[in-house]
Amino acid sequence: MSRIAVLGAEPLVQGYALAGAVVLPATSPADVVAAWAGLPGDVAVVILTTDAAAVLHDRLDDPGAPLTAVLP
Repeated sequence: MSRIAVLGAEPLVQGYALAGAVVLPATSPADVVAAWAGLPGDVAVVILTTDAAAVLHDRLDDPGAPLTAVLP
């Protein structure tokens, strides 16, 4: 079964753990890149904060990347 991950600043992502998502708190650009690179293999969808999406913008179009959505 595939899972959903949420990546970004901790205050914005921590509540998603209550819904069973894999929560990947990351604040600095280096933390965001490391969290993205370390995504578990069973993650099919990643919800990103706007700051995390800005850091990863060049990686999101990779055909092998999980489906992504950006928090408003």
